[in-house]
Amino acid sequence: MRERRPTVAIATRLYPPEATAASFRMRAIADALSEDHDVTVLTTTPPHVAGAPTMHADEHGAVTVRRAPVLRDRSGAIRGYFQYLSFDIPAFFRLLVTRADVIVAEAPPTTGMIALVAAWLKRTPLVYYPGDVWTDGVIAMGASAPVIAIMRWMESQVLKRSRRVLSVSPEVTQRLIALGAEDVRITEVGNGIDTRVFNTDVNPRSVERAYFVYTGTMSEWQEPGIFIRALAQLDQEVDLHFFGQGSAEAGLRALAAELAPDRVHFGGVVSPAESASWIRGAAAALVSIVPGIGYDFARPTKTYAAGACGTPVLFAGAATGGQVVRDGELGESVDFVTEQVSAAMGRLIEQAQSGHTEQRRQTRASWIDENYSLAAAGDRAARAVRAATGTTTGGI
Repeated sequence: MRERRPTVAIATRLYPPEATAASFRMRAIADALSEDHDVTVLTTTPPHVAGAPTMHADEHGAVTVRRAPVLRDRSGAIRGYFQYLSFDIPAFFRLLVTRADVIVAEAPPTTGMIALVAAWLKRTPLVYYPGDVWTDGVIAMGASAPVIAIMRWMESQVLKRSRRVLSVSPEVTQRLIALGAEDVRITEVGNGIDTRVFNTDVNPRSVERAYFVYTGTMSEWQEPGIFIRALAQLDQEVDLHFFGQGSAEAGLRALAAELAPDRVHFGGVVSPAESASWIRGAAAALVSIVPGIGYDFARPTKTYAAGACGTPVLFAGAATGGQVVRDGELGESVDFVTEQVSAAMGRLIEQAQSGHTEQRRQTRASWIDENYSLAAAGDRAARAVRAATGTTTGGI
């Protein structure tokens, strides 16, 4: 008789076909764990995504994806207290009835908290995989003091009581320790991009005019409006395409209508494959982190996606994200200043027209593949989960 494989339950509000950094991370760990575990992913019914399958067809045949409806805002994002709770409360009961030798929970801390309680009731280890520090994000968005205090308490409790915490970078590790995580319980697994989807073999999007592309979340701590203002200062005939969603989208649309009504386009949420096609055909991919508001440690996944396609990156903002661009010679890194961004845009258009961009495409992609492969990060995360089940003492 076949020996029973260990089981893992993954609670995550984001999972492919949604094209987000968190969904890519959770698919990578699910795929890696499925080599020797039966994996159940408890996630949400995705919004309509152009060109995307409705379910994740895994490679190993051991990943079961169970979806449930969730509240979303007008842009399709799961953002806000009621939206989080619409996933978290059902997920708590779903976890209780799902066989699991270990539970893996993705952020936000509200999901971490319900997973913590479910793990305690089931006498099962919990591995928390936050991606970034949510308390810092809440502060950056200008939340009220009571909301910040509640979020900090929840995040601290989850970090202190999880069997293992997975961190994506040294900077995030330091912030997690500051919030109460024990350094001996933190495993730094890194981050990256799925190079099976984002690579130089992707068919580039063909359009009439050269363009820049911004993909993913549009939020207060990114303020991608700087790219619209910079575009308006350019003399070249070039467009800017936004794909994704977020709280800043309405403001971006208004700014675009005012400054560059015929040159800025919003394509909504698209599949990872569609996103890769637009990135592959762009003169550059745009990435930003507003400095000084609590997210200076961030290394946006947008950078890895662009580099994997061999497309130059234009990064504006905080030092850490810019350092990745400089280390890999991935493109341009400038301060969060409109004039600097506009000048960099002009240089990148000239490089695309001269053929320099194409000459360096494979060099950029190879550097990402060697340093920021999501498959490798998923393998490291899976090893940490396996280690968390190495003892027989249940609970958290």
